Amino acid sequence: MDKPYKIPESVLVVIYTDALEVLLIERTGTPGFWQSVTGSRDAPDEPLRQTARREVFEETGIVVARGNTDTGPSIAGIDDAMRNKVDGADLSDWQLSNVYEIYPIWRHRYAPGITHNTEHVFGLRVPRGIAVTLAPHEHTALRWLPYRAAADLCFSPSNAEAILQLPHHLSG
Repeated sequence: MDKPYKIPESVLVVIYTDALEVLLIERTGTPGFWQSVTGSRDAPDEPLRQTARREVFEETGIVVARGNTDTGPSIAGIDDAMRNKVDGADLSDWQLSNVYEIYPIWRHRYAPGITHNTEHVFGLRVPRGIAVTLAPHEHTALRWLPYRAAADLCFSPSNAEAILQLPHHLSG
């Protein structure tokens, strides 16, 4: 069976601590491509908050508990997990969307003619020292960096800009 095309609507989740340290993960197969958690919707009607929770779990092993604003089904296998669990209230929708051109090396994942993606930005506050378990088929390394250094290391301009906005989202 052919793998379905990716939906050109995704989330970017900036994971950070109270000390404004940001988690960056390096993409498998593209050394030097450091980024925050990202991922596309699994279905056109998947709520963006659900996409963010799922992608955080798949890429880092961090469980974001379901909060009062969550809709849709639970994510199989994570709602009862206690290790690396954070409160759902710590996942915030920054009400920021970016439209960007999909890098040519990844366009084959999308339907023919799709060249742009809409990315919705979220922030996730986690306790310092939380254990992170990378998905080895997606990422090979991780770093916790002060937010400005993290923004400098990102390969994606929209990811860097989102990280630089972190202090603004904490003050509001």
